[in-house]
Amino acid sequence: MTTLRLATFNVENLFARWRFKEGVDPATANTRGWIVDQTRFEELGVDDKAITGAAVRELRADVLCLQEVENVDTLKHFRAQALGGRAEYPYVAGVDGNDPRLIDVAVLSKVPITRIRSNQHFMDPASPTAALFSRDCLEVDVEVEVGPERTTTVSLFVNHFKSMLGGRAQTRAKRERQARKVMDLVLDRFGREAPGSSPFVILGDLNDYLETNGDGSSGIDQLVNWDQVENVVARLPEDDRWTHFFSGGDEYRQLDYLLPSTSLAQAAPDASPEIFRKGMPLRAVKYKGPRFPGVGQDKPKASDHCPVVLDLEVQ
Repeated sequence: MTTLRLATFNVENLFARWRFKEGVDPATANTRGWIVDQTRFEELGVDDKAITGAAVRELRADVLCLQEVENVDTLKHFRAQALGGRAEYPYVAGVDGNDPRLIDVAVLSKVPITRIRSNQHFMDPASPTAALFSRDCLEVDVEVEVGPERTTTVSLFVNHFKSMLGGRAQTRAKRERQARKVMDLVLDRFGREAPGSSPFVILGDLNDYLETNGDGSSGIDQLVNWDQVENVVARLPEDDRWTHFFSGGDEYRQLDYLLPSTSLAQAAPDASPEIFRKGMPLRAVKYKGPRFPGVGQDKPKASDHCPVVLDLEVQ
């Protein structure tokens, strides 16, 4: 049995855009680092990404699943600048997805990545000219050593569902269809009898919570409460499950999920996930613990989401 430390983290706009001017030599143009196109985007400060890097380093994850990454090149640049380079995370997975803002899902790993599959091609049955997944449901297999010359494959389904922008009730149906499709992907991969007996994890920013309120019911409850997985964040005290702070409604909610298969969850029944909040902005006053140096009222910060990490026991 081997411990695999697995994390999910919406790193909030890990972008690195620039545009060469006419007559500029590309070999020497990148002297200030990676600069965004200021005709369309704000330039992201290095302080934000330094704090994001500090959060990732403190996670000490073997496998880190990310949301809101522009592309693999940007991720490799961030790895080199903030995480210790290729030696720290030699394996990278990412595929450009469906979001027109170019925010994708991706994976950094210390253990070998042996399979990558994008599911961005599925069309939405409610709108056949639109993609089902707002970004992607990226399948990534990692190979874990569990003994001398023995390995086990753990399959990850990395998600970033439709946001609640425009209203929770108004956008719920899209998340319901996305959740259903993720379940179908698992069933197709591992069988319909007892898929939870296989080692897989569904994880990411699902952009909804389980509680029913004035904005309606959840669009992800069928997935999070599926009897083939466990929402391990529910192992924490109820008041400590939040991973995101929305200042507009003064709401502290769980939007980020780790859902290991029942077999993986039962192999570590006493393991509780950790939610790292040291990079949260000061406006999230519910958090009273330590913060990284330099964190501001709103910016700089690591992200508007908290990373969630869990130690899995892989047999």
